[in-house]
Amino acid sequence: MEKPFAITLEVGSSLANKTGSWRTERPVYVDRLPPCNNACPAGENIQQWLYLAEDGSYESAWREIMRANPFPAVMGRACFHPCQTACNRAAVDEEVGINAVERFLGDRALAEGWLPDTPAASTGRRVLVVGAGPGGMTAAYHLRLLGHEVIVYEASPLPGGMMRYGIPAYRLPRDVVAAEIDRIAALGVRIECERAVDDLEATLGAGGFDAAFLAVGAQRGRHADIPAGDSAWILDAVSLLRDADGNTPTLGRRVTVYGGGDTAMDAARTARRLGAEEAVVVYRRTQDLMPADAEEVADAADEGVQFRWLSTIGGDDEGALTIERMELDDSGFPRPTGQFEELRSDALVLALGQEADLSLLRSMPDVRPENGLVPVGQDFMSAHPGVFAGGDMVAGARTLTDAIGHGRKAARAIDAWLDGRTLERPTRHALATPAQLNTWYYADAPKSVRPHLDAARRTSTFDEVVAGLDDSTALYEARRCLSCGNCFQCDNCFGVCPDNAVRKVDEAHGYAFDYDFCKGCGICVQECPCGAIEMVPEEI
Repeated sequence: MEKPFAITLEVGSSLANKTGSWRTERPVYVDRLPPCNNACPAGENIQQWLYLAEDGSYESAWREIMRANPFPAVMGRACFHPCQTACNRAAVDEEVGINAVERFLGDRALAEGWLPDTPAASTGRRVLVVGAGPGGMTAAYHLRLLGHEVIVYEASPLPGGMMRYGIPAYRLPRDVVAAEIDRIAALGVRIECERAVDDLEATLGAGGFDAAFLAVGAQRGRHADIPAGDSAWILDAVSLLRDADGNTPTLGRRVTVYGGGDTAMDAARTARRLGAEEAVVVYRRTQDLMPADAEEVADAADEGVQFRWLSTIGGDDEGALTIERMELDDSGFPRPTGQFEELRSDALVLALGQEADLSLLRSMPDVRPENGLVPVGQDFMSAHPGVFAGGDMVAGARTLTDAIGHGRKAARAIDAWLDGRTLERPTRHALATPAQLNTWYYADAPKSVRPHLDAARRTSTFDEVVAGLDDSTALYEARRCLSCGNCFQCDNCFGVCPDNAVRKVDEAHGYAFDYDFCKGCGICVQECPCGAIEMVPEEI
């Protein structure tokens, strides 16, 4: 009499014991790209430093930021935080206050005197950085850590670029800018101020430089062809913000700002602090089409700034502006209506964009600017070997955060070029989307509200408007992170598996599946809060 098949195999090898053989799909652990990381122009590993901050490991979290961005205290205040716009937590309640936690870590580092890593051994290479703004100083920081000698030439009396001269002190205190720049200088980066570069090729030859990174900020305001009488006072927003940093320009009682970006908001709010009783922003489109950050617009309104939407300026004479009403066509483009009115104004501030001064390139015929920008490759190198450029000088968004990202990437590219290597780009993981999360595991925990300086007091001082987090709110905010797409060892898969097919490896490596016993039921995928497990077809 034949025995049943299930008991003909030796002990330990029966199919009844290894139930994984019935499986058609298997679960695998995956690493997905968090949307915050994906959206960060500076290239920060945001999810990782939030994870480190969750248990109070603040210095470790700060060091993780510093791997990409040497200005956490600055960017925690001035960044337009696209990471928060992309944050999946908004599907639960509100986005994580990433920017506020970054500022907390940056301020804690300054208070505690934490120092960056020690630079690598000297490579014997010498690199020139032109411009001590966010892009230039970031490139200098990374190049120095890689062991290169770095010298920064800056045309202004003090380093900082648009961090110092383009963002008002009520948003970005000057002592914060100075402290983070001083920390870079302490690594051995030499900064020479009031050192304008008029002829790049001659400067490179005279200084014996092996490469150069150009990060000349867009500090020249664009002008509009506005007919003006002899008494009209017209100035650009960049000049106003620069002068307000150390002087007190008198603008009169009524100031009009022409433009709709963040610089326009800064100019209008600065005008109020300089004594203007009325500050009016004139913008030719509607509020929802305004490029300025919504928070900046709201703060400006709180401070008494007025807005004239769908309006353009046709002339300025004898203290009166001619305002023409606009309307939007089907494509959203503004067009004139022929309807005019008068707006009394003592000064007109133009906030119509900025451009960089590229005259330093005139002796390099192979570097031909196009539309006021320097053409560069993916490695940020121009047509002239060894000359790289980033920030406002190249195509792309003109923000401090983008400039920092350019500086970091360019530093790596310069290092590879000096070493004769081809820079390899890492493979990007698939993006973690809200659909891959199981958000029912996360309790509602609204974002921390940071105190603001009372609106009535703001217009009489350049004191910082928005306060930072303290220890408890910083911890709370960091713990709101969902760890999208990456295992944070919550033990859910381990606890819910009906076949005990999930094994704990160790703290560094998390978990592993024992496929001898995993039946592929998919419960672990359904119960993983962060979407770090997926089902794949069984290998045949």
